[in-house]
Amino acid sequence: MEEKNKLYVGNLEYSVTEEELAQTFNENGIETGELRIVKDRYTGKSKGFGFVEVEEKDVQRAIDVMDGKDLKGRKLRVSRARRPRERFNKRRYDFRGKTG
Repeated sequence: MEEKNKLYVGNLEYSVTEEELAQTFNENGIETGELRIVKDRYTGKSKGFGFVEVEEKDVQRAIDVMDGKDLKGRKLRVSRARRPRERFNKRRYDFRGKTG
């Protein structure tokens, strides 16, 4: 398989499983790699979005075909995933909040 690219998939109905999401992509002619629905770490419930890996050659087609596609009564929002931002400033802070 070629280099993989992550797609963001949003507006998921909370009961959608990873298997159902993969099946929806596959039924529309898009081969998926790793797929993950993001879940709340405490409750284990879906947060309503996830990420799907597809081959570079399939990225634009996947967006064109899947964005707005109905899954369990909700229209999917599909776009290229953005790199996560750093959570903290690179400076170090001491326990009083002063930089060091």
